[in-house]
Amino acid sequence: MTPRSPRLRMSSTDGSRKKTSAPVSGPQTPPLLLGFEGGATHTVAIAGSPGTPNRFRRLEFGPGNFRLLGERGLTRLLRSLARVCPKPTAVAGGLAGVRDANDRAALSKAMKRVWPKARIWAGNDLETALATSPANGDRHTVRAKPSIETVRILVLSGTGSCCFGVGNHGERAKSGGWGHLLGDRGSGYALALDALRRVLKDWDHRSVWPALGAAFLHALGLNSPEQLPAWIQSAEKSAVASLAPVIFACARRGHGDARKALQRASDDLAEDAIACARKLCGGPSKSRVEFVFAGSILVRQPAFCRRVQRQISLAFPNAEFQTLRRESVWGAIALAAQLVDKTHPLDPTPTESVTRSTDGVHNASKHLLSPTEERNPRSINLDRLDLEAAVELMIREESRVPRALLKQTKALARLIRWVSEALGRGGRLCYVGAGTSGRLGFLDASECPPTFGTEPWQVQGIIAGGRRAIGEAVEGSEDDEAEGTAAMLGRGVSRKDVVIGIAASGRTPFVLAALREAKRLGARTALLTFNPRVRLSKMDRPHLLLAVHTGPEVLTGSTRLKAGTATKIALNTISTLAMARLGKISGNLMIDLRATNAKLRARAMRIFQELSGVSWAEAEEMLHRHQWRLKPALAQMGRDQRRSAAAG
Repeated sequence: MTPRSPRLRMSSTDGSRKKTSAPVSGPQTPPLLLGFEGGATHTVAIAGSPGTPNRFRRLEFGPGNFRLLGERGLTRLLRSLARVCPKPTAVAGGLAGVRDANDRAALSKAMKRVWPKARIWAGNDLETALATSPANGDRHTVRAKPSIETVRILVLSGTGSCCFGVGNHGERAKSGGWGHLLGDRGSGYALALDALRRVLKDWDHRSVWPALGAAFLHALGLNSPEQLPAWIQSAEKSAVASLAPVIFACARRGHGDARKALQRASDDLAEDAIACARKLCGGPSKSRVEFVFAGSILVRQPAFCRRVQRQISLAFPNAEFQTLRRESVWGAIALAAQLVDKTHPLDPTPTESVTRSTDGVHNASKHLLSPTEERNPRSINLDRLDLEAAVELMIREESRVPRALLKQTKALARLIRWVSEALGRGGRLCYVGAGTSGRLGFLDASECPPTFGTEPWQVQGIIAGGRRAIGEAVEGSEDDEAEGTAAMLGRGVSRKDVVIGIAASGRTPFVLAALREAKRLGARTALLTFNPRVRLSKMDRPHLLLAVHTGPEVLTGSTRLKAGTATKIALNTISTLAMARLGKISGNLMIDLRATNAKLRARAMRIFQELSGVSWAEAEEMLHRHQWRLKPALAQMGRDQRRSAAAG
């Protein structure tokens, strides 16, 4: 039985309110609690025991919208959580998209399959948010029973939006939350979509491309308005919503289009909040109304938050407002605690009790500092050097890279053999990295199809934070072990594949988790690092470790410099020589390139001439006949020449 309100007494999902003992090893063992909350873009989980020294730790996982996951996706998400917390005493989970009793029952059943001995609470992310008290700064407890006639309204605006209220007697009401296609008024998605439509309207009606439109193109890496339709047709909800910060930034710079878009969004959100409150109390004078603001838009944009408050205050002059400064996933922990025992206090201290899923046992304090993090004695006075001397220093430091890589010749050769064997038997090469390392992996992967005629799936780049991280920093993504694990499962890595992790420090949690999972799945694994001092556990050690000693960076810790150069050279070497072993190179000529533009078609004709000895016109005619595929054209020319020789 699911409780009617987060403030009512909790019960187990079998409908019984009878108190039973928690599945712990002894009376002195504190309960292990797991709370999670999922939405369109990610799922956040907190696991731990109240009163224990380490208390709670925080982890992030992939999207957690119940409606979008499907049964298989939900099971995969829950199993990822179970790998972190396999035997909790109680689990409380709130997922966006859980709307009715059937949804609750389905979520509860799935949770029971994963944690058969745990007490379960299943609901939606709106309930977990309301179960988190925004009062008392950082104190997060289940709220005491409110005063008479108090109505609490959650006003949520992030990627999506919804207003959800609970009355003093457990009655509920909701406004909005119909998803991005039908509503989500005042959300990041709706705000961005409205602004995109407005700037395109200006372009159509007045042939004026406003500054907000230019900011959108820059954020998306597009070159003209004509490219927007193709982008949005394939863009996910979260990708569209990610344009909301661009609108806020433009509004702060005084751009009128951005300000008008924010005004429309705040009016819509306030209208839904007022409607939700009126459903529960009938009017502004009958009840004490408390509005609780949550979600990235309201929490991170205080001016927008104040604007919504002002609009609500016109209808409810005596309303009180609170903002959830801490994540609403703490409400899930509070609900999990109620399932076990209401006597366990939850008072996590932000600096001590909450830790992200970083590098597990590979904490930097437990290891010697990587050379890439040390100060370079030759660049101590970099900011005061004469400019020409500084240029010379930078180039001299970069010249140290090839010598360091040459010491890894045997290891690189072994890895190249693995890669060519994998590609030759239908497997893949996957580069895994975070930040600069991940971007360089993506770069090498993206160059293989045009240069060597490979299929896009054969060489893949995997970066912490996903494609968004190629062009911008995605905070905390490199520390997300669960995402690294999920990436290997999501890509279907198998024993046919080779997975190369790239991590300057050798300790990036996302990369190590990915390699660990790839190894478990049977793939050959390698780690390219620039920390020769790295020490890995047996579980984390890949099949091949390439620890290149490039030394301290000119700019301390900036591994986009020598470490980045070394990464580019190493990946160039691996992919080029693996393709050579697969017959995609003749001499030093690329014979499997894709001639997709005028420059490449001219190159293809030169190569064809060089290898066949025919005229320019004959080369063009033969390549045109074979859709500009060089290798088949060369093969056909060879057959024709042999037939001519035999006939002569």
